[in-house]
Amino acid sequence: MSQPEKDAITGVDTTGHEWDGIKELNNPLPRWWLYCFYITIVWAIGYTIAFPAWPLISEATPGILGYSSRAEVAKDISFARAEKAELYQAIEGSTLAEIRENPDALSFAISGGKAAYLVNCSQCHGSGAAGSPGYPNLNDDDWIWGGKVEDIYATLQHGIRYERDDDTRYAEMPAFGAGGLLDRGQIAQVTQHVLALGGQEHDAEAAAAGAVLYEENCAACHGEKGLGDQSQGAPNLTDPIWLYGGSAAEIAQQIHAPKHGVMPAWNFRLSDATLKQLAVYVHSLGGGE
Repeated sequence: MSQPEKDAITGVDTTGHEWDGIKELNNPLPRWWLYCFYITIVWAIGYTIAFPAWPLISEATPGILGYSSRAEVAKDISFARAEKAELYQAIEGSTLAEIRENPDALSFAISGGKAAYLVNCSQCHGSGAAGSPGYPNLNDDDWIWGGKVEDIYATLQHGIRYERDDDTRYAEMPAFGAGGLLDRGQIAQVTQHVLALGGQEHDAEAAAAGAVLYEENCAACHGEKGLGDQSQGAPNLTDPIWLYGGSAAEIAQQIHAPKHGVMPAWNFRLSDATLKQLAVYVHSLGGGE
């Protein structure tokens, strides 16, 4: 067996590897580094024996210590619930009015409601509750079904057009164009009248003709002056807040073939105490009535 070649400059044996004339020196690793490396190997083996580690088909090896991060989280949650049990029971057994009159219960309800909102509601209404086209802004004073805390609570409970709940809030605008109730010319005239109701730029002659059509087809729900009717879920047509857009084209499209959103009835998923917290939180955002 041939002796390893020594580097002429350093006098260190080479490994026999060479790249572009550069030879690799066979410098051993420091002892302390090797010992640390061996310790980490032993530590890793011990860890996989003591704690859950190796994935199996439906679970992982449990480890001889029986540790579970899920159990730790469950323990922390149980502790937090126990700490707040008194306030939670106060929310559960109080009316919305009583919650708002109790500073401690109100503060707890707003905090809990905010957490529940971010988990369950922000996907549609936004993290800041500002909404988006088709999803109402919860910060303003424009409420189709009423913005009192009791109204918000009822909407949360039963939802909007949610078929699973027999008490859901239900309102549906007819498809005046798609249903053949009005032709396109008539829809254009009603659109001009609606623009006039809101003080927007409009064609006065067409609006006058549209006023008659509006009275015959729309006033029963939206009111003679277009102020809406919360008991029917009919929106106010005179303000600048529009769920599906307030331009002439968007109004005409909504008259022709209206969009109808759906909100879940949360009483199927959330406790009554959580619904109360949500109602109080949403009402506290600055909108409501």
